[in-house]
Amino acid sequence: MIRVTDPDSTVDFFKLIGLEEVRRFDVEAGRFTLIFLAASGQAGVAEVELTYNWPPEDGSGGEDYSGGRNFGHLAYRVDNIYETCQRLAEAGHIIHRPPRDGHMAFVKSPDGISVELLQDGHLAPAEPWVSMANTGSW
Repeated sequence: MIRVTDPDSTVDFFKLIGLEEVRRFDVEAGRFTLIFLAASGQAGVAEVELTYNWPPEDGSGGEDYSGGRNFGHLAYRVDNIYETCQRLAEAGHIIHRPPRDGHMAFVKSPDGISVELLQDGHLAPAEPWVSMANTGSW
């Protein structure tokens, strides 16, 4: 489970990696929403649970999940790491650790959760990724 502050942007982010929303529950009494994501054919088998805690009724604003309150990092195996990173970059996400080796990359979700991308198999190193430097932390 990871906590999120903007469910729609987080679901959109994970769609770029290949996950789809498989179900969603609003829990009025607890003032939160649970959203479950899975890769094709993995619903009920391997899922990511997103938890969105609704803003306080007093209007004081939402919770800030910094310093590990949300999660450490997730890892996903992808069919083509270069194509996945390209989709993420074109959508405005920073590739913090580019896939210079054709095998591994790191990006962050809209809530700053580090997501490791792992190539299924191995691709030969390719430009422009080989020449890209790391950006920020990952």
